[in-house]
Order: sequence, then C-alpha cells, then structure tokens
Amino acid sequence: MEEENNNEKSKKRGGLIKEFKEFIMRGNVIDMAIGIVIGVAFGTVINSAVNDIIMPPIGLLLGKVNFANLFAVLKQGSTPPPYNTVSAAGEAGAVTLNYGLFINTIISFIIISLVIFGIIKLMNRFRKKEEPKQEELKECPYCYSSINIKAVKCPNCTADLK
Repeated sequence: MEEENNNEKSKKRGGLIKEFKEFIMRGNVIDMAIGIVIGVAFGTVINSAVNDIIMPPIGLLLGKVNFANLFAVLKQGSTPPPYNTVSAAGEAGAVTLNYGLFINTIISFIIISLVIFGIIKLMNRFRKKEEPKQEELKECPYCYSSINIKAVKCPNCTADLK
C-alpha cells in the first residue's frame, strides 16, 4: 500500500517537472527573462548617466551642489552634527531624510520613461508598415484573435495551430 502511494507521488512529481519544463521552454517565458536582464542592465546604465554625467553639471550650475548629499537630519547620531555626507551621517547613527537621492531617482525615472516612450514610438512606426492585409489574416480557434494566415502558433495564446 505504501509503495503504491510512493509511486503515485513519484508520477505526480514527474508530471510536475515535465509541465514545468514545458512552461519554461515556451518562447514568451524566455523572452520575458531576457527582457528583465536587459531592463536591469539598462537601469544601471541610466543610473550611471544620471549620477555621473547629468547631475554634476546641474550641481555645478546650482553652486557646486552634490544632489546625492542633500539630506535633512531627523535625529542626531552618537556623534553630533554637522554631517557632510549621507554616509557620514549613517556612520554616526543619525536618521536622515535623503531628498537629494530622491531627486536623482526622479530624474532617472524621467529619462527612462522618455527613452522607453521613444522606443515604443519607433516600434509602432515600423509595426504600422508591416501590418498584414485583412485577407492575410485568420482567427485563432482558441483565443479568437486575428493572426497571420501562415502562422502555425498563435502569438497571443501560444496555442499550436493545425
């Protein structure tokens, strides 16, 4: 009896592993993983551009201000103020409100948004030129979306088509 239960559990695990492998090997999961990796790398580049290229000239124009070190002390640390940098305040155990880092983050967000908007506009321009004519479309029998007549796999629901 116990052997039968173990065999059933083993079959279920084998089925789960098989299902998981099929899920992972779908094209859209791999595309998503690649997109996430590229997104993280892109975010790092944008943060460097903001912190190392854009903010220093702005800080220079505003009287040699380093935005990364703009902060307000909410609670003094073990060493009394003044603290010249956020890290010095942190080492002293002070509680700070780091509004300069927030400004850097806002500027990073704006730059990333503008770049993504530009990429989407460019992609839409190319996509409009390549839209298939109505007679080149068929309906997916599973999700009922319009797809190219030559498609063997639905790009929307990933169903195999006959």
